[in-house]
Amino acid sequence: MAGAMEIAPSLHAVNLLGSRGFLVCEREMTLLDTGLAGSRRRLERYLGRLGRSLDELRRIVCTHAHPDHIGAVRELTTDTDAEVLMHPADIEALNVTLREAWTERDRAKLLAYFTQTPHEATPLHDGEEIPALGGMRVVHTPGHTPGSICLYAPRHRILFTGDMLQVIRGRVTFASTLFSADLPQARMSVARLAELDVETIAFAHYPAWRENANGVLRELARTAAAMEAAPL
Repeated sequence: MAGAMEIAPSLHAVNLLGSRGFLVCEREMTLLDTGLAGSRRRLERYLGRLGRSLDELRRIVCTHAHPDHIGAVRELTTDTDAEVLMHPADIEALNVTLREAWTERDRAKLLAYFTQTPHEATPLHDGEEIPALGGMRVVHTPGHTPGSICLYAPRHRILFTGDMLQVIRGRVTFASTLFSADLPQARMSVARLAELDVETIAFAHYPAWRENANGVLRELARTAAAMEAAPL
C-alpha cells in the first residue's frame, strides 16, 4: 500500500475525506492539506501502516481555506504540537460573520463562514520555504481564494497546486468556476507557475500529472493572458 501511494521518496499521497493530502515522512513530518472534518482516522491508519505516529507531525500546510483542505485541522491539532501554516489573506478571509456573508450574497464568504477554522494559524508568505522535501517554496497564487498558495519542491521538480488547477476530460485546466472567489485572478496566477521547472503536478483531487508538465503550465499561462487581453 505504501509503495502504491509513494509518489517520490518520503512523499505519500493520502486519500482523506473530500480530497487528497500529501504527507512528507521525513524525521519531521509535514502534511499538506487535511481533508474534511473526520479525516483524522484515515490519516492515523495510514501512518500506522508506515510505522509512524500522529505525534510526529510537525506542521500542517494549508494550500487554501476551503473545508476539504482545512476541515480536519482542529482534530489534528487538539492533542499534537503540529503548527498550522496558511497565507494571511486566507486567515483574514475566514473571519467573516454570517450577516456579512448573507447581506453581500457572497458565495466565497458564505463558504468561509461554514468552514471549521484552525484554533491558531501561523501566517505563511510568498517566497517562504518549508523545510521538507529539500525545501518547498511558497508561491502565492490568489484567485481560487485570496490566500491560495502552491508549493514547489525544486529538488524533485514537484508542484503542489491545491485547487489552483484541475483536470477536466483528460486536460489540465484552470480552477473551478463555481468555487473560485476571483476566477480571472486565478487564471492570471498561473503565470507564476509557468516560470517554474516542473516534472510532476500534484493535484488535490486528481492523479499526478507528468506528461509535459512545463508545457502544460506555459500553455495555460498563454491562454490566461489572451483571455485577459481580449475585448469585453
